[in-house]
Amino acid sequence: MSGPDSPESQTKVFGGVVYECVRCGTKVNADELAQLPEIKCICGYRVLKKARPPVVKQVKSI
Repeated sequence: MSGPDSPESQTKVFGGVVYECVRCGTKVNADELAQLPEIKCICGYRVLKKARPPVVKQVKSI
């Protein structure tokens, strides 16, 4: 029962940290990584980076 509203299909979680594999680009939540015995992607690569939010922070100049 994995529909579009299921938690498995949602990679963007408000307040959660999302990591991205450097090799294949798969995105995974920090909660999902904590459940795995090793910190690595499904492709077997061990290098993950923290995904940046799509919104650019703008600072007003003086």
